[in-house]
Amino acid sequence: MSTAEQPNTGKRRGRRPGGQDTRAALLEAARAVFSESGYEGATVRAIAARAGVDAAMVNHWFGGKDALFAQAVLQFPFDPQVVVSTLVEGDLDTLGERIVRRFVSVWDSSAGGVFPALVRSLAGHDQATIGLRDFLIENVLSRIVARIEADHPQLRATLCASQLIGIGMVRYVAGFEPLASADVETVVAAVAPTLQRYLTGDLGSTRSN
Repeated sequence: MSTAEQPNTGKRRGRRPGGQDTRAALLEAARAVFSESGYEGATVRAIAARAGVDAAMVNHWFGGKDALFAQAVLQFPFDPQVVVSTLVEGDLDTLGERIVRRFVSVWDSSAGGVFPALVRSLAGHDQATIGLRDFLIENVLSRIVARIEADHPQLRATLCASQLIGIGMVRYVAGFEPLASADVETVVAAVAPTLQRYLTGDLGSTRSN
C-alpha cells in the first residue's frame, strides 16, 4: 500500500483508507457521473467527491480521467459470446423478441448501465463511439447476423443497432414517457417486429453487404 493510501486522521474528511475499496468506489462513482454528465461534463473532482476520496486518487489508481473512463464505461458488461449463443437458440422467427427482451431487461436492472454514459459522451470522446460500436454492433449484433447466415449482414446489424440505441436513448437518457416507464413486455411487443424484419425480413432493393 502506498503512502498516499495510508490512513491518516489529518487528511481530508471522507477520505477512504482502503486500497481496492477506493478503486471500486471510483469506478462506481465514475459510471454515475459519466452517465449524468458525459465525458466532457464529468470532472475528476466530481467523480472523487462522489466516491468520497481525494481527487488525487484518480491519478493514483487510473492515471487520469481518460483511463478511468475506459475502465468504468468501455468494458463489456457481459460476455458477448455467451449472450450471442443464448440468443440464437430457439425459433428464428422470435429472435427479435429475445434480443429486445434481453437488452431491455439488462438495462432496466441497472438503470441503463453504462449506456447513458456512452451516449452522453459520443460528442466529446471518440472512444465512446468506438466502444458503443464494438459493444453493440461488432461483438453482439454482427455475430448474431452471422450465426443466422442472413444476407446483407452489415446493414442488418447496423439497422438493429439503430433500433436498440433508439430505445436506450428514449428510455434511459431522455426519459420520454410513456416508453421510459413501459414494462419490458410492452416494449418487446412494440419493437420486436421491426427488429425481426431487420434480422430476417426483406430490406428492399439494396447494394449493401
